[in-house]
Amino acid sequence: MNAAAAQAFDRLCAGAPLSEAEFERLLLDKSRSLRQEARARAGELAALRFGRTVHFRAIVETTNVCSRDCRYCGLRRENAALRRYRMDEEAIHACCGQAYRLGIRTFVLQGGEDPALTDERIAGLVRSLLASFPGAAVTLSFGEKSLGGYRKFFEAGASRYLLRHETADPAHYRQLHGERQSWWNRMACLHALKDIGFQTGCGMMVGTPGQTATALARDLAFMQSFRPHMIGIGPFLPAAGTPFAGMSPGDAGLTLFLLAVCRLMLPDVLLPATTALRTLDPSGCRQGILSGCNVLMPNFTPDEFKADYAIYDGKPRTSGEASLASLRAEVEAMGYRPGQGRGDWMPLAGGSAAGGEHDA
Repeated sequence: MNAAAAQAFDRLCAGAPLSEAEFERLLLDKSRSLRQEARARAGELAALRFGRTVHFRAIVETTNVCSRDCRYCGLRRENAALRRYRMDEEAIHACCGQAYRLGIRTFVLQGGEDPALTDERIAGLVRSLLASFPGAAVTLSFGEKSLGGYRKFFEAGASRYLLRHETADPAHYRQLHGERQSWWNRMACLHALKDIGFQTGCGMMVGTPGQTATALARDLAFMQSFRPHMIGIGPFLPAAGTPFAGMSPGDAGLTLFLLAVCRLMLPDVLLPATTALRTLDPSGCRQGILSGCNVLMPNFTPDEFKADYAIYDGKPRTSGEASLASLRAEVEAMGYRPGQGRGDWMPLAGGSAAGGEHDA
């Protein structure tokens, strides 16, 4: 670990805000000692803050129809080889009901930006799920919507929204999304979600084409300033039917280091060991938790649709119940325990927070 990186790391561990230049020094120092120390400290901090508790969220991939043409995503509009589907409300309720009976109290509904999935339909779905499953929380991840749409979802009872910022570098954003999509609108959506009152999640992929240490440093600086309640970071995995098909995947080690930096930077954040990380690295669940993660998300999408939600190649097709059982066993073997209740982000005295056993 070089002296400049060591100084930045000490400041990070002390809770001091870092500049973009300091974040970049951390990223450019690829010494094993720095990455191991960061991961160890992040794992210890998460265990201290959350009591060696890991929260489970049930993912339901409601539609793979998308009006966007993001260059990395297999759901992109121009991927004519993909079989498209839309789940109806009854099927979504069945998935959430299965997860609920297995003890999960957060449903993560996600999908492409499907024109048929109107604001009114999403709001109605949220209301019906909350009426059917007392004590549950609904997290939404349906991309960029209008301010009025976000307000409808919140008023219907949705308490969380996930919208990856993808990159804090506008030029890199154009590489990933093309000219028709606006980085400025993506950022405006994130700020609107937080202003409305959502527990708001952002994040990025690690190793996307065109990504540099400078771009990643900007990501970290943005998240430090924005202070999201949730952060989703996973490695880039190429997808068939996209301009990035066949490109090299992101690096699991760098992903774990960035997760650790996020935990040290924002001690209270809800931080998942993503499915993409577990796809790239079979030990991703364990390594993620040891690097500061405190959330896991088994996939409860029906088997008939799971293969068609092809956001990247090699996505697991394990059933929700089997995936949950496997992840729970792995967590318990590490000496951790599955969280009870919704696992909300909750502020504690002194400005800290816990996603522990609190229910909102």
